[in-house]
Amino acid sequence: MNNPFIKIPLEEKIIFSRHLSMAIKSGMPILDALKFLKGQTKSKILLKILDEAILEVGNGQFLSQSLENYRYLFGDLFINIIKIGETSGTLSENLLYLAQELKKKHEFNGKVKSALIYPAVILVATLGLILLLILFVFPKILPIFQALQMELPLSTKILIGIVNFVSAYWIIILVGLLIFFIASWFLMKTNRVRFSIQWLFLKIPFFGKLIRNINLFNFTRSVGLLLKSGVKIVDTLLITSNSFTNLVYKKELQAMSETIRKGEQISHYLKTHQRLFPSMLANMIEIGENTGNLTDNLFYLSEYYEAEVDETVKNLGVILEPMLLILIGLMVGFIALSVITPIYQSSQGF
Repeated sequence: MNNPFIKIPLEEKIIFSRHLSMAIKSGMPILDALKFLKGQTKSKILLKILDEAILEVGNGQFLSQSLENYRYLFGDLFINIIKIGETSGTLSENLLYLAQELKKKHEFNGKVKSALIYPAVILVATLGLILLLILFVFPKILPIFQALQMELPLSTKILIGIVNFVSAYWIIILVGLLIFFIASWFLMKTNRVRFSIQWLFLKIPFFGKLIRNINLFNFTRSVGLLLKSGVKIVDTLLITSNSFTNLVYKKELQAMSETIRKGEQISHYLKTHQRLFPSMLANMIEIGENTGNLTDNLFYLSEYYEAEVDETVKNLGVILEPMLLILIGLMVGFIALSVITPIYQSSQGF
């Protein structure tokens, strides 16, 4: 049963694929290889899966059939690469390809996440500091200003209003935020809402290009790997579409597979959908289709889009840092102006 709260760490999948590949390559029977892997595994869920796999493979089933019950944990790409390897006699090679691809995906995701950590930490720390001031510091200072027989600046009045409101209704605000995040979480589980939000993100300057390049990297890499493993092109597109979390690209790949099923080329579909697939991608795939080097061209494209994402990620800090500094400067400036101006005005009176 699909349980969204249970996951196998990507590092465990990489170790599983690589060690199983090496064990089979060394001549070890698949059953003994699985028993060997069980002793190397730390993940509890993976230990459970290996126990079932050992039992079922011992009864004559294929490994891919045993893993079918856990497709939601491994993904279509993982299961199908193993299935193709078992039927073609290239299981060891396919597992090694899989380990390499999972490692590359892990490194790729790590680059994107690490670029977002610093701005996120700075923003959270700043908002946390401002919240502490509003809840604990300003309630003791601002009443002094209210007691002064003088016209307070607009910024000070606004700050006093904010502090009074938060102090009086902080429980309601907290509950409201909690309800908002829970409702947002449930809404994001519905495909219609996720699709709309992901479509909007693709239209945002700079960030839309980054999201597009990440998805194009995943598209070219996954399709290239599946074609290299011997999967048919229509099945390749369906398997790849099921591995996508971006519903916009998922829908396009499913539509593309139906078009290919009718006899058209991938490049023709891409050329008619350039809002998501740039012309360079379509042209390179067309060359690959016409020359019989489609797999090589796809791997070249995946390296190109990986480099594009790397470059964008490097520039992400350069773009976000000034934006954060401006935002933080405005907040700090507003607070400083609201506190210092009344003090200055009252000192002028003396």
